[in-house]
Amino acid sequence: MNKFWQRLSKRERGLMLLTLLIVVVFVGKYAAVTPFLERREWVRSQLESQPQLLQKNLRYLGQKDALLASLESARGQIKAQEPRLLTGDTPSVSASDLQETVQAMATREGTQVITTRVLNLEPAGSFSKIGIQMEIGGQIQQVANLIRGIENAPKLLVIDEVNVRSLFRPLGFPQPQGAPQVNTQNLRISLTVTGFARVQPAVTAPTGNSGKPASG
Repeated sequence: MNKFWQRLSKRERGLMLLTLLIVVVFVGKYAAVTPFLERREWVRSQLESQPQLLQKNLRYLGQKDALLASLESARGQIKAQEPRLLTGDTPSVSASDLQETVQAMATREGTQVITTRVLNLEPAGSFSKIGIQMEIGGQIQQVANLIRGIENAPKLLVIDEVNVRSLFRPLGFPQPQGAPQVNTQNLRISLTVTGFARVQPAVTAPTGNSGKPASG
């Protein structure tokens, strides 16, 4: 290496020293200066954002009373709706309560319940969504009254889906032999009705023998 250095001219030695100096400067910049600058920029951004975050948290703290009042109001509304929930200690009993309620309304409006099917249970937070699918036949006014009655029922009922099929035959259309004359605007509807029931806490069966051991 010493011989190689001695063979170089003074100008070549200067160029090599300058090149080495430039390499050292770039390496030092990317190894030490750049991370330092990035760290300083991050600290500066944090110092700028922290006061804004503090002001935002202070505004939330200032709304504490209003938020608590809204929470109590929501709890009161839920409590007021509890009498409208389906009764029953189990989902099957609640589904039976829903079936009886809708069937009684359908009978009262003069419609005919053809089939009824209980749908799968759907969890909804601390409540259970229980639904039934019914096929009902009746006149258009009877069906309209039934739908209106379900929406305004004392129980909290929701109509999720309604499919309507008309059995109307135009005047002059030949009727099947032996079939009674059907009234105009006769409908067959498939109705999905859901209600809500509170989830009952699971009862843990006691384990072990809590009594005293028998003597002798």
